[in-house]
Amino acid sequence: MIHARTVACAVAVAAAAGLALLPAQAQAAGSVHLYKIYYDSPGSDTRSNASLNAEYVQIKNSTSRGVSLKGWTVSDASNHRYTFGSYTLGAGKTVTVRTGSGSDTTYTKYQDRRAYVWNNTADTATLRKASGTKVDTCSYNSSRYDYKIC
Repeated sequence: MIHARTVACAVAVAAAAGLALLPAQAQAAGSVHLYKIYYDSPGSDTRSNASLNAEYVQIKNSTSRGVSLKGWTVSDASNHRYTFGSYTLGAGKTVTVRTGSGSDTTYTKYQDRRAYVWNNTADTATLRKASGTKVDTCSYNSSRYDYKIC
């Protein structure tokens, strides 16, 4: 009787240990996705470059490899669109796309606009591959907050 319980216990422990070693689906695949939209820049909407740049969208690469975003677009519901040039987003990294003007860096890109893109109360961000395939969307409908974690 003790032997049967010991064997059953050992089998259960081994099975549980094997399952624990398997990665979760999201961890195994990863994705490039919209991460955050800061849609209502702090203070008055003066259209100053500082105010425009306080409005942004972030895209995260949660895969274990760099992903080329060349030709990928991020747009709002009114089809204000930013298109990435030759650019690779590193594994586990996030890129911020700001509305105003500035000098592009590895992890900050500028749309060079003189007007706001993201509505202060409701809008939808869409991320598409160069082929036009929709990768992700993120919507918000609130004036109580200034940003949305997607």
